[in-house]
Amino acid sequence: MTVERALRGAPPHRLLDSLRVNLAQQVAALSADLLLVDYGLTTLRPVEPVQAPAVVQDVAVGSGPAGRVLATQQPYLFGGDGPTATAYLPVTVRGERYGVLVVVLPSDRVTPTTTADLVPVAETLGHALRVADRHTDLYHRTRGARPLTVAAEMQWGTLPGRACTAAEFDLHAYWEPSYSSGGHVLDWSVTEDRLQLVVANGTGPGTPSALVSTLALNAIRNARRAGLDLVGQASLTDQALYGQHRGERSLSALLLGFALATGEAEVVDAGSPTVWRRRGAAIERLDLERQLPLGMFEDTVYATQRLRVLPGDRLLFVACDRGEPPPGGGDGALDDSVGRAIERTRQLSGADTPQAVVRALRETHRGLPDDILVLCLDWRGAAFSGAEGMERVKGGRAEYEVCAKHGTKPCEEGGSR
Repeated sequence: MTVERALRGAPPHRLLDSLRVNLAQQVAALSADLLLVDYGLTTLRPVEPVQAPAVVQDVAVGSGPAGRVLATQQPYLFGGDGPTATAYLPVTVRGERYGVLVVVLPSDRVTPTTTADLVPVAETLGHALRVADRHTDLYHRTRGARPLTVAAEMQWGTLPGRACTAAEFDLHAYWEPSYSSGGHVLDWSVTEDRLQLVVANGTGPGTPSALVSTLALNAIRNARRAGLDLVGQASLTDQALYGQHRGERSLSALLLGFALATGEAEVVDAGSPTVWRRRGAAIERLDLERQLPLGMFEDTVYATQRLRVLPGDRLLFVACDRGEPPPGGGDGALDDSVGRAIERTRQLSGADTPQAVVRALRETHRGLPDDILVLCLDWRGAAFSGAEGMERVKGGRAEYEVCAKHGTKPCEEGGSR
């Protein structure tokens, strides 16, 4: 029985048991354990039923072989000189890093292609986990290094995730707080020819803000799925928020639609987060024409602006509730801090950049709100949309090798669940 068939036939909470049996039969694996990264991206935590004692201990992100594999997204084979060898494999779904699969094998079953042969197993497990999450609390519970607040539970239940990878782009996000909620709004949707993004400032802590964010996010999705353009999405969301809160609660948001073929983008800036572009050696904040936040007044009229991204561009969206911007639409001290933070993270991958930017801002800018979201968009463009293009940009990353080999279509599910 193939791994895919075994996982499809397993109860959602027994995926790992099914995988262990299958790997024992196929490659004589002695054990298989799954480490999931926690909500705060600080710890890799073993998946085990509540009643079973943990065989594998928590691992700090960035330490040991498992932490190395999560960071580099490269499979790693440890040992082999003794009776056993251990394969560490990234479990990643369309760019989102779920964790690491750890497989212990007899040394006499290890070959030069062992890790390469096991990479598709880890990918298949990741996709099975994504489906199983709808039907069991086991994996949600594992990701929690401590309990979530009710507001955070609402936020994690509505946001699409932290990452999406396609041939034309890489998209990665990180936000704080992770175990409570700052009311962040983030969403994306990918079709054959278009990427749509929504990024919004946090609306503050607690359940009331989470309710505002949830209403706004579902209104945006409803409008988008009904085929409305960005202006229509902004208008419907504006009406939904105003109808519920009569202007007492509003949301500063940025709605963007990118043409995958050309990099041309339409933007609706509703009092938005700031947008930064790194093009070559130059880093600059893009000055967009701010319009009224969503839900502030009844029947606000919104208009689109245009910008274009080029292959090699990196856009960073920094969302935090700074209150009303000063005249001119900028905050000089914060902008300086963001610029320095982006400069410090220039050499990092798109996956590592958002968290590093948040950390740098925490270190250098006093008075930063508790809630902050950073989204990093690396644009490659349509030249990389085919299988040959995916090979050119894989850079040794396992997920691109799998996509090129098996023809997986990245992000076919979009960002909405």
